[in-house]
Amino acid sequence: MGFNSFTFILLFLPILLLGWHGLNKYQKYAVADVFLVLMSLYFYYSFGAAFLVVLLSSIAGNYALSALLAWHEKRNPGKPENTSKSSFAKCIKVIGVIFNLALLFYFKYLGFFIDNINSLTGATFTSKEILMPIGISFFTFGQISFIVDRANGEAPHYGLINYLMYTVYFPKLIQGPIAFHKEMIDQFQDKKLRNLDTNKMAMGIMAFIIGLSKKVLLADNLAKTVNYGFHYTYNLDTLTVIAVMLAYTFEIYLDFSGYCDMASGVSLMLGYELPVNFNSPYKAATSKELWQRWHMTLSRFFIKYVYIPLGGSRKGKVRTIINVLVVFVLSGLWHGAGWTYICWGLMQGLLVVWDNLGITGIREDAADESRKSKNRYLLTKEPLIKVPRAVGNAITFTMFLLSLIFFGSYDMTYAFKMFDRIFFWTYPGFLYRTAENLAIPENYLFRMFFSQIGKTSMVTAVYLITFVLLLIISAFVMTRRNTMQIIHSTRFDKKTVWGLAVLFVWSFISLSNVSTFIYFQF
Repeated sequence: MGFNSFTFILLFLPILLLGWHGLNKYQKYAVADVFLVLMSLYFYYSFGAAFLVVLLSSIAGNYALSALLAWHEKRNPGKPENTSKSSFAKCIKVIGVIFNLALLFYFKYLGFFIDNINSLTGATFTSKEILMPIGISFFTFGQISFIVDRANGEAPHYGLINYLMYTVYFPKLIQGPIAFHKEMIDQFQDKKLRNLDTNKMAMGIMAFIIGLSKKVLLADNLAKTVNYGFHYTYNLDTLTVIAVMLAYTFEIYLDFSGYCDMASGVSLMLGYELPVNFNSPYKAATSKELWQRWHMTLSRFFIKYVYIPLGGSRKGKVRTIINVLVVFVLSGLWHGAGWTYICWGLMQGLLVVWDNLGITGIREDAADESRKSKNRYLLTKEPLIKVPRAVGNAITFTMFLLSLIFFGSYDMTYAFKMFDRIFFWTYPGFLYRTAENLAIPENYLFRMFFSQIGKTSMVTAVYLITFVLLLIISAFVMTRRNTMQIIHSTRFDKKTVWGLAVLFVWSFISLSNVSTFIYFQF
């Protein structure tokens, strides 16, 4: 039961909103909390009962460690051993991190590890096929952040219901964002936020509709050509590879940001704000800036819990470069168990290192300078070469597109074949067959008309035109204001309401071709 499903929109969401706001209206706060926890658990259960067992086991282990710390603190009030530097707190932190990573390793990386051991040693180790729980990387990283902060003395021992609300809160559970405990629990404990806020409700509905349309009208349709292209990599020509990679670069953003928009929208309907995960990343002029805009909650997690503990930029240029590369390789592994993901992370890390070396930079105009953020990781004071921001935008987008060849390919051989096709010109004309996957309701009448009059070549032209239009519309959407900017600046007049209604109905009708969110696998 994803956000883009009839069950969620017609049943789950109305029941959730009526129950939550009804209970809070009559100040049944404790009952409302339990209701939200149960609804969140049911949401996750809808993907598989076994997944729920894993989630609850993870929660039980982390909460037990937090309770042990609380017991230790109670026994040693005000004593030095009660600080985050105590051996007991350090031990709990190590156990907590190992427990969470072991759970993640077993379900996500064990098969990959065994396959590589077999390849290196010639052994024949086998493992039974393990079904990876949806969103395990998201709820595991959220709990690592909590247990580390708890052991460092930066988090209290929350009540069980509050901790459950933070961990299983369904808008962020299966596809992020990775929210820190304080960001959510402080909101859950604020009784003022439980009053029905019509403005938040309106903004939430708008964000949900925008996210839904991104997903079902653009991302899902682009996915049809993308999936076909990656499957038939060896048949593609240069032009088709470029078209497929453009479609994939747009699809992966629209899919993930569309989900985050829907998640933020649902959360706003409940009265709570999720941390922003995207800030128009394709407007970035450097790879470093892109990662300050793309999957922002994952970036800050790695900065706080990996980059800074490794020494950050405090131990010289070489150490800084190594730390950056470690973070990005781990980011690649976080996204998936495969060498393609590792290579994608390494390529992005090298691009960020290049930016940090300060050899090239962006020539900002006065307006850009006024909003330019300070970069404390820059390894030189002033870039040797400066290019206009538009040039930086084009280069950054192109390099990200090329890196996604690793991200989307089945394995390294497929990835290298893609690179071969994109850099060494071929033209067997496979673009037509790739575009023919776009048999969508929007072009049905045109296809039927030309089929009836025997103009099959025109039917192919309809597919190609549809593909080009999808790319143009996607590019337009991603270069305009992002969803959060739109919902905070839009006046809800009749024109806006009618526009949203049309967009929702159009998206709702398209749900018959519903597909899985890309990031569910992470």
